[in-house]
Amino acid sequence: MKFILDEASDGLSIQRYDQGEVTVSGVIYRENCIVLPDRIISAWRPGGFLDLSQEDFSFLAELSPEIVILGTGDRQHFPHPSLTQPLMQNQIGLEVMNTAAACRTYNILMSEGRRVAAALFMI
Repeated sequence: MKFILDEASDGLSIQRYDQGEVTVSGVIYRENCIVLPDRIISAWRPGGFLDLSQEDFSFLAELSPEIVILGTGDRQHFPHPSLTQPLMQNQIGLEVMNTAAACRTYNILMSEGRRVAAALFMI
């Protein structure tokens, strides 16, 4: 799935998503990553959705986004609420969707000037 790059927006936008990879600023990432308007954190720790821990959500909270978009791969999977406590404690919103939808949603929120983090699983 190819997205159109909005040159007028400030921040990193996702240019393309295919199952197993995402392209941001011309760089292809094939491993789990976190995309923020000002940087990319590659090789995000969890190996897969089932490996998510409360520490992973604490790490996301430390990034201080307004909202986290969790892309769970080709299918939508919801994490157990006990894992997401660090986000709730810091009043950070969480939206969960498949990774393709997460990429589209990230681009929209980022173009609106929101401080959003897309935590993306590639598998």
